[in-house]
Amino acid sequence: MSIEIANEAGVAVDETSIVSAARFTLDKMEVSPLAELSVMLVTLEVMEDLHVRWMDLPGPTDVMAFPMDELESTRRPDAPEASPALLGDVVLCPAFAKDQARTAGHALQDELHLLTVHGVLHLLGYDHAEPAEEREMFGLQNRILGEFQSAMRAANRRDAQRSADDRLLGTAGLDVAPAEQEDPR
Repeated sequence: MSIEIANEAGVAVDETSIVSAARFTLDKMEVSPLAELSVMLVTLEVMEDLHVRWMDLPGPTDVMAFPMDELESTRRPDAPEASPALLGDVVLCPAFAKDQARTAGHALQDELHLLTVHGVLHLLGYDHAEPAEEREMFGLQNRILGEFQSAMRAANRRDAQRSADDRLLGTAGLDVAPAEQEDPR
């Protein structure tokens, strides 16, 4: 699965974790591993321009998704014969998301993960214009985001434990692999 990310927002974010959130979502949705996705982080001004031009709505927004309309078979997993293809673009606006994160009481990175999952689901054909669609999409979004956060916490615990183990082994002088130890003869 190819996921390209471009940060043109002028805001430092953990781009690797945004790609991880997108990849996790695509994996959960059983999208072909040959699929391609683009994620862009943009300024408020760029997002406002996109929002006005494509949605005919004033002001900036948090996330927009631009699916490749001619690739209908790469959409939802219940669509017939999914095939590898360019899914489209997810555009995030960290400056807009920053206020939402503060209001929600979590970090900007957590908000960007949520918006990434949301944008990917839009690319896969999910929408929230009608109440039933909203329940389906937000239920799926919340489940995927919860599973992603659990996986990230587990990976962070493993990394912390590995680091602690490496420090302990180093202190005990056991950090050198047996093949690299000097021959006592």
